[in-house]
Amino acid sequence: MSDIKAKLEFLRAPASYGDARQPVTCIETHMSWVFLLEREVFKLKKAVCFPFLDFTTLKARAFYCREEVRLNQRMAPDVYLGVMALQWHDGAFTLVPEVRLPAPGETVDWLVHMRRLPAERTLTHLISGGQLAPRDLAALGDLLAAFFQSAPAVAVCADDYLARFQYEQAATREVLLRPQFELQGAAQALERMAALLQQGAGLLRERATRQCVRDGHGDLRPEHVFLLQPPVVIDCLEFNPQLRQVDPFDELAFLGLECAMAGAPWIGPQLITGMATALRDPLHPALVPLYTVHRALLRARLAMAHLLDPQPRSPEKWTPLAQRYVAAALAGADRFTCAMQDGSR
Repeated sequence: MSDIKAKLEFLRAPASYGDARQPVTCIETHMSWVFLLEREVFKLKKAVCFPFLDFTTLKARAFYCREEVRLNQRMAPDVYLGVMALQWHDGAFTLVPEVRLPAPGETVDWLVHMRRLPAERTLTHLISGGQLAPRDLAALGDLLAAFFQSAPAVAVCADDYLARFQYEQAATREVLLRPQFELQGAAQALERMAALLQQGAGLLRERATRQCVRDGHGDLRPEHVFLLQPPVVIDCLEFNPQLRQVDPFDELAFLGLECAMAGAPWIGPQLITGMATALRDPLHPALVPLYTVHRALLRARLAMAHLLDPQPRSPEKWTPLAQRYVAAALAGADRFTCAMQDGSR
């Protein structure tokens, strides 16, 4: 039984989870359908193919469901509960935990099973409510430091590491400079980034040579950080190892950028200073601004790419958001220039 409409109808029904009284909320993303229950979450991956992932086969979806659980248990061990088989048996669907297989039915899809977390404890929500103080991030800093200290180093050729940034720069240029977008400041920001890559090439090569690239998280945004006791970080990128192979300070520059965009520019510097101490890493002052500009332009590109969809969701949202990221990139480029001058003295 492969009919996606039938699968979604079953997964939207409260009775499918053993309690017909509890509400079920379905959220659709580019890559998944997420079903929110009172205390649990079930995620069904779409059978889609993009340049950076391929979920078109049942085997691939099974593999990446298991990878999502395995990788995210590193920073959220009690959140990712396992993988569920969606089975078809005697004309009906059932959900069966993988640990209970084999079962009589035919497995027609796979889901990730999670514990539901309180949305009011996300870093995004706490920033918007003005409820954070520097001391509140101590445990998160400890979690991230322990994670990156134990994350395996990834052997990356220095030239290949630099080429990753050059490749992304070319892809970003192709999207942001499309005439129909008329994105103000985009051309200037891209030129500044090109200059940064030339001036900072040695810094990037050095990071690869020193084996600073780790098998990290890959999508470290404030909405994925929950300040619980202890804190947890969810939604690691499972579908593309290269996107997860990052310098810890690239990850923290991204998190810092997103926190600054949300109204808390002090969070990034605090976490970065703590990480540099924990990793005993003699960080060049221009490296984080370089990573920040790269991330800001990448986020601008992803925002505008929504408008290339045949039927974009919330089309009014993406251009103003991209403009904010372009402005952040230009500000970061100024910080890079100052830091390079300071570093050369």
